[in-house]
Amino acid sequence: MKSDEMNGMISNVLRYGVVLSSAIVAVGAALFLARYSSADSASLLAYCRSCVPHGDFSVDPARILAGLLSLDPFSVIEVGILVLLATPVVRVAMSVLIFAAEKDRAYVVVTLAVLLLLLFSILVTPFIPLFHA
Repeated sequence: MKSDEMNGMISNVLRYGVVLSSAIVAVGAALFLARYSSADSASLLAYCRSCVPHGDFSVDPARILAGLLSLDPFSVIEVGILVLLATPVVRVAMSVLIFAAEKDRAYVVVTLAVLLLLLFSILVTPFIPLFHA
């Protein structure tokens, strides 16, 4: 695989991930505007220190799925943000596969290490008490 092809594939992953995420968030915003009046919207969007769960935001797949099925705008926006967060992880995973197809062991090892660090920081660190300060 040529370097230009590889760069094109990787840039397409990033581009399509951002476009998909933006589209999902836009649908969620449209649902939000359709569901709530302007008075409700102002109170829902106002900053409330006691209402915002700083650093303790739960991402429960069952809750998100239930929200999607009921067309809850916040759940739709949450999925859009999750897609945006997953985009660079998919890009790194794709890079591992591309380097493996090229039989470039050094880059496979380095990129796999980056992927493992990303996955560790996303999946494991929320359960480490030190990070709940």
